[in-house]
Amino acid sequence: MESQKIILTADWMYLVMLNYAVDSSILERYVPPGTSLETFEGKTYLSMVGFEFNRSHLLGVPMLFHRAFVEVNLRFYVQRSSRRGVVFIRELVPNFAVAAVARFAFNEKFSSVPMWHRIDAQFQSTTVDAEYGWGSGPRRCSMRIETEGPSFLPAEGSLSHFISEHYWGYTAQSDGGTVEFEVRHPQWRIREAKRAVLQGSMAEIYGKEIAQALAGEPDSAFLADGSAVTVFRGKRISG
Repeated sequence: MESQKIILTADWMYLVMLNYAVDSSILERYVPPGTSLETFEGKTYLSMVGFEFNRSHLLGVPMLFHRAFVEVNLRFYVQRSSRRGVVFIRELVPNFAVAAVARFAFNEKFSSVPMWHRIDAQFQSTTVDAEYGWGSGPRRCSMRIETEGPSFLPAEGSLSHFISEHYWGYTAQSDGGTVEFEVRHPQWRIREAKRAVLQGSMAEIYGKEIAQALAGEPDSAFLADGSAVTVFRGKRISG
């Protein structure tokens, strides 16, 4: 059997996950061929995720001046047979070079925008206050979470377990095919949200329909502590 080729290694830390139950019809056009929407207790979820991207290596080589940055992505959940995966609608990073390399390496929808973040982690008191922001002026947006209590492994069968336990990614190709890639990491410990909010105009980047789906409070929110992550070379599975 051919060994898998490692494309990327990095540490993904302080993952803020704001999750919204949405009408499946708004996601159907994004579903890659060969996969189907995955639901939890009959509901389809869309997640806004912000995190620190540290110690980045592409094909085993440090990403020089871009080893540490932040990313915010909008994703939903699909399945292919027994494999449970994610599809990214949009991925935001703060640097044009990082976005260009990521588009080339993964053929994902990366965009570069002004970004900032703040992490206030007081582990002795078991609280974390994390914020990720992007855009400027009237296009300025942010996501923030305040947690309270120690981290824990989410219970199997819970919504937080469903959201955080996906180890495959799927990308639709311009010619109608699909690429599948593996994302490997240990199970993440999470922290429950005391307060979570998504602010700003989302329509500019995500369109009016998705912006409406993201209005109001999330249906669930938590922070995953994160870990080292390995991303493997993609394989074409459809088309």
